[in-house]
Amino acid sequence: MKFRLHLFEFEDQPWFPAVLRAGQMDYLRFMISALGIYRPVAPLLAAALHRTRQSQLLELGAGAGGGTETVLAALRQQPTAPPDLRLLLTDLYPQPAAWADVARRTNGAIRGHAAPVDALRVPADLGGFRVIFSAFHHFAPPQAEALLRDAVAQGAGIGVFEGAGKSWLEIGLALTVLPVAQLLLTPFFRPFRWSRLVFTYLLPLIPLTTIWDGVVSIFRMYPPNELRALAQRADPIGRYQWQAGQLRHWWGPHVTYLIGTISSEQ
Repeated sequence: MKFRLHLFEFEDQPWFPAVLRAGQMDYLRFMISALGIYRPVAPLLAAALHRTRQSQLLELGAGAGGGTETVLAALRQQPTAPPDLRLLLTDLYPQPAAWADVARRTNGAIRGHAAPVDALRVPADLGGFRVIFSAFHHFAPPQAEALLRDAVAQGAGIGVFEGAGKSWLEIGLALTVLPVAQLLLTPFFRPFRWSRLVFTYLLPLIPLTTIWDGVVSIFRMYPPNELRALAQRADPIGRYQWQAGQLRHWWGPHVTYLIGTISSEQ
């Protein structure tokens, strides 16, 4: 799939009810963590942390923190990863209940930042190697470029990761297999919420909006060549070294990535 369509997503809308947004985020967190979607990026990310001498990941657009536990566990297995590695979750719409649950399970290695954070204008006091998982497609090209430019302007390393390879097969899965999984697994999502059951089974707004947003997310994704073009426009004088490509997970799906760190020649 070589084209990109920036269609409407419910999750992007300020008026989208918080209870439905939380339901979507809980589902994504569970699936990304259970399937280990982002494990393949650990060697690349560990190398970037080593180059930038960072021991903290600053996650932008974190949602409910989906996948961060598996990423942290995979990174800790890398020989170049810092021993005191930690991760700070941020989002324009913070998810304190979900983040508190992740913090408890990781003994504080992963924690949330309570105030809203705009990924295009990250406060200077929030340090660390910036990462964005499963969220870069939410930004139209001007905003995506601005997000990268803000990292360059502040001299922060950045990694963009999408847990798909942008294919018709993945759209087919989003329309068929994944909704069935959502209906079967929802009672096991934590933290438990009665509202999640109500809006999944009695009034199935969470599954319906999740299906729509999941399909649209694939249409919105930037392939590696477009990620490189965005990086070049965000860093016109070439301060950074940029890597973009795709990695295949052992069970089939791809992860699309862009990593930028300050060039060693700077």
